[in-house]
Amino acid sequence: MKYNILMLDLSSQHAKIKTEIDAAIHEVIASSAFIKGEQVYAFENELANYLGVKHVIGCGNGTDALQISLMALGLKKGDEIIVPAYAYAAAIEVVLLLGLIPIMVDVDPNTFNINTDLIEDKITNKTKAIIPVDLFGQSANMEEILRIANQYNLFVVEDNAQSLGAVYTFANGEKKRTGCMGNIGTTSFFPSKNLGCMGDGGAIFTNNDELAKKIRMIANHGQERQYVHDVIGTNSRLDSLQAAILRVKLKYLNEYEMKRNQIADFYDSYFKNNTSITIPYRDKKSSHVFHQYTIQLSENINRDEVKLRLQNIGIASMVYYPIQLWKQKAYSHIKQNRDADFPTSNMIRNTVLSLPIHTEMNVEIQTNICVNLINIIEALQLENGSN
Repeated sequence: MKYNILMLDLSSQHAKIKTEIDAAIHEVIASSAFIKGEQVYAFENELANYLGVKHVIGCGNGTDALQISLMALGLKKGDEIIVPAYAYAAAIEVVLLLGLIPIMVDVDPNTFNINTDLIEDKITNKTKAIIPVDLFGQSANMEEILRIANQYNLFVVEDNAQSLGAVYTFANGEKKRTGCMGNIGTTSFFPSKNLGCMGDGGAIFTNNDELAKKIRMIANHGQERQYVHDVIGTNSRLDSLQAAILRVKLKYLNEYEMKRNQIADFYDSYFKNNTSITIPYRDKKSSHVFHQYTIQLSENINRDEVKLRLQNIGIASMVYYPIQLWKQKAYSHIKQNRDADFPTSNMIRNTVLSLPIHTEMNVEIQTNICVNLINIIEALQLENGSN
């Protein structure tokens, strides 16, 4: 049987809120305030209230958010920045663009977030910041990261592009949203994110008034007042149309999170007794917003063949991230990194598989995914057994 099951169904999600989205767009068009309009400032305030953070500054995208954040910290060329070895390239990319040195640290085999047990060994007198990346929907071990940062006087720039809305619980019971625990938090509103716009967009969070002021200046050509440039800046703005769309979708973010957790629960219950599949680990310190539902297949299962056979029957799946960062051509000049330094990242890239998860999925779609995945795995096991 041939299916048409996508990783994401934004069209169906949009159809449910089309009337609200259309009204928001028309309001911006009627105002003609396309740049720095009231919709932008309203969205920043509403997101700040949702997150429980003092300042939200919109910008052009999540990568800009990381770059502007590092620029605001007054770092110098040659300073070292600790980043996870298993993540998207954005963090290491902006570190290198600014003349800084990325120091990669292997990740935790359960959460896939940076392994806090390995960070201190990588700290030198040149280390200035840590960029934890909250992968697939749950927080990194922020309590330990903040302890290390405090001990060594380091900045923390938290990338919560995949975990917006997740809640981290400290040992004393205090709860905070991801992105709001370090000196600065950054996020992306790329359309596939849990809170996604209809184009590019990003934001920066901080509770520090001086940092917020500097971030706003940097994002606006380094100027606080027009034609007065006090610092080197860039041009990175969240436009009014995207802000208006995000204001509508923000109202539904908790609902979207609940739906994603229901889907994850269904997957968990279907796969939990299958010895060839490891379901996503759920850290007790963090809620999970399931930006991705990522399983691990046993090492004796050909993950790429599983993905291909799913594709052949019309079921999408994804592999994040198949090529190690330290083997990417663009970063090959970074000499301190070897395969032996990152055993967990090496293992993960060969075994992980992300399954479709989105707010419009129903039980029938999920059942078809689960049944066919199991059948493919069993078929491969039989084929291998016959060789």
